[in-house]
Amino acid sequence: MSIKDYQREFIEFAIKNEVLKFGEFTLKSGRISPYFLNAGLFNTGASLSKIGKFYAAAVNDSGIEHDIIFGPAYKGVPLACTTVIALAEAPYNKDTPYCFNRKEKKDHGEGGTIVGSPLKGKVLVIDDVITAGTAIRESVQIIEDCKAQLAGVLVAVDRQETGKNGDISAIQEVERDFGIPVKAIVTMSHIMEYMEEQGTYGAYLAQMRTYREKYGV
Repeated sequence: MSIKDYQREFIEFAIKNEVLKFGEFTLKSGRISPYFLNAGLFNTGASLSKIGKFYAAAVNDSGIEHDIIFGPAYKGVPLACTTVIALAEAPYNKDTPYCFNRKEKKDHGEGGTIVGSPLKGKVLVIDDVITAGTAIRESVQIIEDCKAQLAGVLVAVDRQETGKNGDISAIQEVERDFGIPVKAIVTMSHIMEYMEEQGTYGAYLAQMRTYREKYGV
């Protein structure tokens, strides 16, 4: 799996903005990870505009046919918005409907839980990460309730590591359970390939290799 230009640019951008860091990070699972990507730190107009371009490139690269993009509340909301803006511009020039859900159902105004375009047809879900798959399962329920069809999921990073309960990752679990593709802007393999290219991440790269040997899928 060779790294593409937009993936390399994404990694460089994430490092520069300290969204992707190397060191020692305790994950929710209790594992000590040698790297951490916090997409919530894309929190300015300029960085959100840029991340939209990376998601749009990944949408285009994924080949997942879709009629609408859905951003699960709350983190998925700005990501869906910035992605469809980027898709509407060159080189894609694709005007894609989008929507997101409210956590609380509204009983006045337009009502309901969906904001934006009607949730129908083939749905591409855009989010930051899949850790346990809980949020995706909630999205699937919302999509099914609207009689729409889940076409696929796109996240920022695929950590390519086993879940707590077995030999497959949370992403592979979602793919297996719902029979849909889950794509990422970058994977752990891409990050390691970038580090190898740069030749300046010696100690961190060694830690990444050790981590992958222990938890990789």
